[in-house]
Amino acid sequence: MSPPTDQASTAKPLVLMGFAESLAAIEACWSLHAAGFRVAAFTREGTKPGLRHCRGVSVHPVCPPEKDAGATVEAVAALARKLGAAVVLALDDNSLWVCARLHLEGPRVASPVGLGADCALDKAQQLELATRSGFLVPASRVVQDIREVAQIGSPVVVKPARALYEVAGALVRPTGVVCADSQELEHAATKAWPPPLLVQPLIHGVGEGLFGHATAQGVTAWSAHQRLRMVNPQGSASSACTSHPVDPTLVEPAERFLRALRWRGLFMLEFLRDREGRPWFMEFNGRAWGSTALSRRRGYEYPAWTVAAALDPGFIPVAPASPPPIRCRHLGMEIAHLAFILRGPQSSAISQWPSTWRTVGNLLKVSRRDRLYNWSRSEPWVLVDDTVQTLNYYRRRFARRAA
Repeated sequence: MSPPTDQASTAKPLVLMGFAESLAAIEACWSLHAAGFRVAAFTREGTKPGLRHCRGVSVHPVCPPEKDAGATVEAVAALARKLGAAVVLALDDNSLWVCARLHLEGPRVASPVGLGADCALDKAQQLELATRSGFLVPASRVVQDIREVAQIGSPVVVKPARALYEVAGALVRPTGVVCADSQELEHAATKAWPPPLLVQPLIHGVGEGLFGHATAQGVTAWSAHQRLRMVNPQGSASSACTSHPVDPTLVEPAERFLRALRWRGLFMLEFLRDREGRPWFMEFNGRAWGSTALSRRRGYEYPAWTVAAALDPGFIPVAPASPPPIRCRHLGMEIAHLAFILRGPQSSAISQWPSTWRTVGNLLKVSRRDRLYNWSRSEPWVLVDDTVQTLNYYRRRFARRAA
């Protein structure tokens, strides 16, 4: 007769991640499940994320950081203690901000804290570090007020210098705009912009992502993708992307960039490759990204690897030997992409706008290489609900812009 087993001692580690409605949540959950972790997630009160349909996941509402960021931090800390989480993992910028402020005795925070978290949320810091690391960086100007840029001779992009701003105890996430001339710049100045801001020249090109897992010994499991379509062609998350060879000229400066931050775990470096083939540094993401599905379909389990490294600092992932070349598409965002095409560009600086019929043709074109974000044959309702939630999000967004 075998001796009794202490169930608590043999239970798989519980990972508390969030926010559940983030673009990477579903794929991160499946990555963690595949590695043997139990998963719980926190979500904003009043939301119904598609993640709730994933098997074996408990979803817990917390105060939205856009309402009271301090209350969110307290709620996530209390939830981690209540559930007995071994690790807390941030999946978007809001949760990264929250996790950097957690004071926990038991659970480990797999996401960056200190200098790493500051840089991951501050684009101005990223640009400065990228320049020192040897990346090609657009000429950038940091201003406190958009009116400091009185005249422009060529199109510019005006965007927040930080991923998030804390305003009156709440988190605010502004979006950038493209300005073709001084008249459009003047119109942009009517919008409420929390300082500081970044002003950069508009660069036409194709978005690329460089990914990997950083350890004390260096970076391993490099991979890359190229954007096929952005939800909004003026600039946004990708609705479709394809695997792409890693550019060897970017590896050395990327390693310098990450060493300076003493970075550990997953990361994404985003570039814009212009028509002359030059890769311009755009930003650094220190949390899971929207196209995590593409990495996972190729065997790169970045979320699970990051959690494993948080539990065991000596952990080094084994990269797939022959990752397949694939394309990955987000069904809801592909439909939203068509809506943006129909709406048309919002700045005269965008001279090349995709044609409607060509877009329709591209969306209907399916090949053996295609995969879908958030699709699992054993959990089909996850994709269905995620698509509905995505379309509702963009419907509300279009309604706000039209108001």
